[in-house]
Amino acid sequence: MKIFQRMMLSACTGLALGAAAVAIPAVAAEPPAPDAALVAAVADPGRSANFVARDKARHPAEELAVFGITPRMTVVELWPGGGYWTEILGPYLSQGGGKYYVAVNAPGDAEEDKGVARWRTRMAAEKARLGTLHETMLGAGHFDIAPAGSADLVVTFRNLHNWMDGGFAEQALAACFKALKPGGILGIEEHRGRTDKPQDPKAKDGYVRQDYTVQLAKQAGFVLVGSSEINANPKDTKDWVDGVWTLPPTLSQGEKDRDRYLAVGEADNFVLKFQKPAH
Repeated sequence: MKIFQRMMLSACTGLALGAAAVAIPAVAAEPPAPDAALVAAVADPGRSANFVARDKARHPAEELAVFGITPRMTVVELWPGGGYWTEILGPYLSQGGGKYYVAVNAPGDAEEDKGVARWRTRMAAEKARLGTLHETMLGAGHFDIAPAGSADLVVTFRNLHNWMDGGFAEQALAACFKALKPGGILGIEEHRGRTDKPQDPKAKDGYVRQDYTVQLAKQAGFVLVGSSEINANPKDTKDWVDGVWTLPPTLSQGEKDRDRYLAVGEADNFVLKFQKPAH
């Protein structure tokens, strides 16, 4: 999804990040095994069928296991979109004794406001299954995503490019750092940009270089402690007419070349695990 509010990144940050060349930790041969409760949450028959259909591309249990989630954690999800992850995290945390904050898009863009309204309606209808959702807000001027030092884990999935487009990526990552306990984890999934050209600070095509992301998080105070290739897609050439939105699930071109884009599949995505230093 796109956000249309524009703010300028600072020139010094742009220069620093444009030249970023950050080493990524070696990927483990096998991601950690998800716990039984997480596997059960993904297999819950109450999940939406259209979300379940995307599991083969998104690997939800495996990805959350990479981030080290446990059912007793306090978890913050940023910008839940249609609720793909909310449908999994809600039951998992409520049944395990955890606490769940969901930071929705701050109001101001008509398209995004409608999306948040749809999410609220769907989540309200599933309250008995999802448990208590503590709603907060994230967007320009709204960065109190959870009480300071309260969260064990903050997760965001394919949203960083939107924050870059809105001009508040640095503030959003600072909000994550503030919300986390010392030693807490930030998990980021994002569409992986090409390394053979500079990063667009606005990420207009929806792609973000992996090294650029690492440098942004590092400037916020985080340490990179892991990565995973479970959502990698070598078929994604990242040169599409409408950027990442050309590919599923958006398929911005409609019926034009639809079979071609379906054959490519969802975008090439990196998964990075950061930690707030314990001291």
